[in-house]
Amino acid sequence: MSVMLETPELPAVFDGVKLAAVAAVLYVIVRCLNLKSPTAPPELIYQDSALSRFLLKSCPLLTREYIPPLIWGKSGHIQTALYGKMGRVRSPHPYGHRKYLTMPDGATATFDLFEPQSEHCTGEDVTMVICPGIANHSEKQYIRTFVDYAQKNGYRCAVLNHLGALPNIELTSPRMFTYGCTWEFGAMVNYIKKTYPQTQLVVVGFSLGGNIVCKYLGESQANQERVLCCVSVCQGYSALRAQETFMQWDQCRRFYNFLMADNMKKIILSHR
Repeated sequence: MSVMLETPELPAVFDGVKLAAVAAVLYVIVRCLNLKSPTAPPELIYQDSALSRFLLKSCPLLTREYIPPLIWGKSGHIQTALYGKMGRVRSPHPYGHRKYLTMPDGATATFDLFEPQSEHCTGEDVTMVICPGIANHSEKQYIRTFVDYAQKNGYRCAVLNHLGALPNIELTSPRMFTYGCTWEFGAMVNYIKKTYPQTQLVVVGFSLGGNIVCKYLGESQANQERVLCCVSVCQGYSALRAQETFMQWDQCRRFYNFLMADNMKKIILSHR
């Protein structure tokens, strides 16, 4: 009899549990998709100069509000995952020549050279010397996409392959790439200057590559010769502060830290 009296209450309790579960799922979706984040134009920090005014006039996109794709566009995690999958299918495959340079300590530096596919809009000979991100090289999707776009706009591209990053290139000295070493990048730039004495340079660095190219340009006044400008994309400015950030669980930062560390371990162990 008591069982019969209690059974009518079960559906109400069950509905409450379902409601709570749905609410929890919706909360997680809103947090993961970052749906509450407002859209806004980029914050620009620059010194007023003729170059700054020219860039602002030439690139109105810099002052426009960024409107991301609906639903998933505000989540950096999903954008990264989608690009990681879709980029492998749609990524262009520019054709280049691999160059090998022997360093003073016996290391073999390599870079890939891509010739322009059209005339530059200025009629000048301009070469982009590109330094990829940590453990990256010319065969990465974002580098291939960037090079393909640059070639079509009249730029020659030279892309450094970080020492030890390419799986099919063996190390010929007991060292690999580091955050502070500019030797391989400098050797690539010197090769371009000697081979193309008429060319002007645009220096480009992504992430770790941004640190390397800025350090290279600051090491010597001679390194700045024939350089039109330097573009540093997503550069980290303080390794110690970044280390603290990567140890946080917020926004899955610790998970990305694990992925990067695991990738570095694989590269080191492949050369043991």
